[in-house]
Amino acid sequence: MSIVPSVPDRSRADHLAALRAELAHARAARGPVLPFGLGIVDDRLADHGLDGGGLHEVAAASATLNDDAAATLFAAGIAARFAAQPNFSVFWALTRFDLYAPGLEQVGLCPDKVFYAQAQKDSAVLAMAEDALRDGSLACVIAEVRQADQTATRRLQLAASDGQTPILLYRRHRSRERCPLGGLSSAMTRWRIGSVPSARLPHAGIGRARWSIELVRQRNGNPFSIELDACDDTGRLALPATAADRAAPAAGAVNQAA
Repeated sequence: MSIVPSVPDRSRADHLAALRAELAHARAARGPVLPFGLGIVDDRLADHGLDGGGLHEVAAASATLNDDAAATLFAAGIAARFAAQPNFSVFWALTRFDLYAPGLEQVGLCPDKVFYAQAQKDSAVLAMAEDALRDGSLACVIAEVRQADQTATRRLQLAASDGQTPILLYRRHRSRERCPLGGLSSAMTRWRIGSVPSARLPHAGIGRARWSIELVRQRNGNPFSIELDACDDTGRLALPATAADRAAPAAGAVNQAA
């Protein structure tokens, strides 16, 4: 005997289908990659941006709180730009909830844009992330784990490709000074982020934070490192003012981050 779905269930299914169609349209308009909007970065990336259906790994340059915060905000800023369209959401899975919501909002990731899920083990976080990717209705997935072997990253890459949804795997809670990006991975790109001193202001106050951004590995491309001003309230990085001034005569205009 067949069961006829109730009207509310059908309405929810129709709403989900509409959201997926809207997300697919936005992805098509954005293109297969999300550029940073800085030539000094995009020109060095094999895809000229971040693959919108791929795995990207992030780690802090050291175990210090400053570098941990920089890496977290770097990932949050990228997720905010992936979810820039109205009604698009980010799924953030972790084992320890210690995120600071006002800090995330300062880089463009507002509370109403994020669904959080907490688990006790990395394996559960990875499983939730994989399910979220295959669902295909999210703008971006972030997963925080201490460890993920090559098999786990391969599964995430396949799920991201199947669902055409990007994932940022934050290799967090590192032990001692051992970089978590040293092992094998199926990630498209692997980033190491640290804090560096910001520019001195001509007056009393706190300047824009500055990060050391190192692309440790990328498929079909070379690694590189650069210092950039931290994400603004739309998740956009920027060239430091002095570098932008030097680049202006050659480029004809100061590049803005995207």
